[in-house]
Amino acid sequence: MMDVVQERRPDAPIAVRLGAKPGDHEKITVNLGFVDLGHVDLLVSEGVYANRSDLIRTAVRNQIERHADITRQSVARKPIEVGLRRYGRAELEAAQAAGTRLDIRVLGLAVIADDVPADLASAAIASIEVLGSLQASPAVKRVLADRLP
Repeated sequence: MMDVVQERRPDAPIAVRLGAKPGDHEKITVNLGFVDLGHVDLLVSEGVYANRSDLIRTAVRNQIERHADITRQSVARKPIEVGLRRYGRAELEAAQAAGTRLDIRVLGLAVIADDVPADLASAAIASIEVLGSLQASPAVKRVLADRLP
């Protein structure tokens, strides 16, 4: 379950941080004006939503569904893997042995396994585009930095 923590800063209206167990979700910050935050709190107090996080997750999912045609059109133009995609050492070694380089496109979570050395990632991955989150060692992220959009 996500937590929502309200931050008060004099230079910003309200910041709402969304988080969950590490690895399950990505933490983001959402700035809301006082009136919008008041509406959120009203809906929570009336029992429409369990908490602020529940309302925000629902709103995001509704917008994603509302614009699903854009996603479908984009995937049709340029193939992309949706969900969780893990790239392990064996897969990258096989690509390198075959003389090919991977063009990675993931909508969701892309994981490059911890046992993948930076030099192998550099040799086996031609390009990488992740719409969501990329999990990889700092060394692998460094060598792939020039291939990220």
